[in-house]
Amino acid sequence: MADTVNDKRDSSRIWNSSFIKIFIVNFAMSSGQFMMNTLIPKYAYQLGGAASVAGLVSGIFAVTALGIRPVAGPAMDHFRKNKLLPIAIGIITAAYIVYGFADSIGLLIAARLIHGIGVGCASPLCLAMASNALPAEKMASGLGIFSLASAVATAAGPTIGLSLSAAIGYNLTFFICAALMFISFLLSLMLRSDSPAAEGRFRISLNQIVAPEVLLSTLVLFFLVVAYSGINSFLAIYGGICGVKDIGLFFTTNAVTLIFIRPLSGRIADKYGIDKTVLPGMLIFMIALVFISFSRTLPMFLAAGVITAFGFGISQPMIQTMNMQLVPKERRGAAGNTNFLGIDCGFLVGPPLAGAIISSVQGSTGNEITGFAAMYRLMIIPAVIALVIFALTRKKLLARIRMLIYREEQ
Repeated sequence: MADTVNDKRDSSRIWNSSFIKIFIVNFAMSSGQFMMNTLIPKYAYQLGGAASVAGLVSGIFAVTALGIRPVAGPAMDHFRKNKLLPIAIGIITAAYIVYGFADSIGLLIAARLIHGIGVGCASPLCLAMASNALPAEKMASGLGIFSLASAVATAAGPTIGLSLSAAIGYNLTFFICAALMFISFLLSLMLRSDSPAAEGRFRISLNQIVAPEVLLSTLVLFFLVVAYSGINSFLAIYGGICGVKDIGLFFTTNAVTLIFIRPLSGRIADKYGIDKTVLPGMLIFMIALVFISFSRTLPMFLAAGVITAFGFGISQPMIQTMNMQLVPKERRGAAGNTNFLGIDCGFLVGPPLAGAIISSVQGSTGNEITGFAAMYRLMIIPAVIALVIFALTRKKLLARIRMLIYREEQ
């Protein structure tokens, strides 16, 4: 039985009613999320934490996100997804309220841990529900469009968050984020889904937690996220140290570029193959990391935002699409869970690693900017590893996708 209720008349279209609803929910949720992603490391820095501490606070939410995966994956394939999603978003809302009261690194870490539980459930739920709302032959295009919700949120979220925190302070800004997340919670109550195919009592098994079919592509995603985490966690701090006041415009420029290129990259992937977008995207992402390391002025950071969009902004969602295509519909809960295991591990390892590099180089050179620049250049290494793994396994993965699409069409 299909997981998401679709009207038969528009089941062959991307913009069907089920897809539109989950798109709106994901946009509202992503808007608050991207505000927080930019503000948390800066707030930790303001509270007196070193770069290594800011990196730890930024990435520690992945601890609980990973911890909830053994339950979240099986639950998504056993219970109605539209019942689970409001619970997950409610937990994120509670975390944002704790952020609002945080006045120490310890309380900030506590909020991040609560946050991780909600993200560990909400992100794969949204991805699985969007995937099941799309026709198989338009999956890459559809998920490329779905990711535009995050792209638009990226355009507005960091800039609005940085402006609000400068005007009213971090804590009041966190409460505004909580209000935005509550709106997402209310919207999620409007979603519907069919009963899952799973029968009998709820059980947890390894096969439900991890989809072996997507492990290789998830490993690629892990190394990409490790490389990207230095941008996500430290770019706002880096820009501030360089004296760039409107550094939030980096994220706006990045996101506006994504709005134009993601639908195009999805159509290219559907017509010619995902590898035709992922491989060039990875190479461009490496160039972006080097460019960021040399950026010192707003125009340079804006150019870096555009290059990053053509790099990570194309390759990451296409690999995520591949993870959904590598399994049949009834396994997309486990596939989404596995996909975000890779992302969680990347954000668990990446920010502390990046922070440690910054602190180490800064300690040896006595120059703060040099520490950040060196980190971005060294983050090319995990990006290269991701490229090598994908290049070696892409034929095998694409062959499985073609087989599954053929079966669904029969």
